[in-house]
Amino acid sequence: MRRILIAATASVAAALLVPVALPTEAYGAPASDAGKTMSQIYRERGKEDVEFQKVPPFKIFDNVWYVGPGYVSCYLIRTSAGLILVDASEEPAMVQHVADSIQKAGFNLRDIKHIIISHGHIDHWGGIDRMRELTGAQVWATEEDWQLIEQAASRTGKDGRIPRAPKRDKIVMDGANLTLGDTTLKLYKTPGHTPGVTSFEFTVFDNGVPHKAYYSGGLGGRDGVRGFEQALATVQRTKQMQGIEVYFANHGWNPGTDYPNGSIFERAAKLKDRKPGEPHPFVDPASWQENLRRTEERVRRGLEEERQKAAAATK
Repeated sequence: MRRILIAATASVAAALLVPVALPTEAYGAPASDAGKTMSQIYRERGKEDVEFQKVPPFKIFDNVWYVGPGYVSCYLIRTSAGLILVDASEEPAMVQHVADSIQKAGFNLRDIKHIIISHGHIDHWGGIDRMRELTGAQVWATEEDWQLIEQAASRTGKDGRIPRAPKRDKIVMDGANLTLGDTTLKLYKTPGHTPGVTSFEFTVFDNGVPHKAYYSGGLGGRDGVRGFEQALATVQRTKQMQGIEVYFANHGWNPGTDYPNGSIFERAAKLKDRKPGEPHPFVDPASWQENLRRTEERVRRGLEEERQKAAAATK
């Protein structure tokens, strides 16, 4: 009995040391979705499939956790002076999932000091005001996307309701630093997907080893010639950034934008099975460079198509 008790105690202690991770079934594509990646399946199922979207939180690096639903990315960054949250999905179920995920990962919501809105599409900011209530955090967005959010909150949405939007708070300035404790985010305004997409550089740690990471609020073009011109300038600027090893995407998958060698949930599966001494699956500078190359090609094609549409409209 004494040996059994010792063994049982050891098993419980070992379980407590295991980092929060996705269950095995979260990686296997349902039979009806054969041939698709999990990142694609989560995106296509959308927020309506509430239970399916409840991805358990998982630790990506020493200081970064994934805490979002499957179809839209939300990240939590730990610093020596509190937490930074990137996006909060939508009300009501998805933002509640984000809040639950943060607590399941072992964090206190009141320790969140800053919330960054990646861009002004409601699937990213729809839950921000609720999260601000829960945390008391400062909320950041660019001037252009604060305007986009305010415009959306002034009219009825697709669901027949006026969306609840956060009140204007902090403004992201291009090239500025946001520092909390031992962590600094270098902020960028990277328009194209919206007029004021927010992206940033920062350092992540893999068992104490630093890596340079880049979070993009959206690299693609949208909304006519002007949007694609902005997106082209953004990707060309981003290509000049040196030493990026890790990419955090605002969605695991978008139509026609497969990330080379697997996106969030494909890399999460590799991370779960990673053996000591093996490379971190999210540290992949070659895939980042290939993604930029593909993105520039895609945006150039889109820009040409938009210019042709604009020319045809004037005839």
